[in-house]
Amino acid sequence: MNKERAREIANSPDMKDVQYNGERVYIQHVDDQNGKARVYPLNDPGNQFDVELGSLIEKDDLRK
Repeated sequence: MNKERAREIANSPDMKDVQYNGERVYIQHVDDQNGKARVYPLNDPGNQFDVELGSLIEKDDLRK
């Protein structure tokens, strides 16, 4: 995922289906300087971690 799209998703009021290693995650913040995003799994909000933007995948439809 590119940083512009990641930033759009992070700032959007709508929930998007974003996955990291096959697990749905929520993007909290995008760090432009290091090309990473702060995320957490939807089923474990207390488990926040940084990932490379290129490892995030947006699915087309949240219901799929």
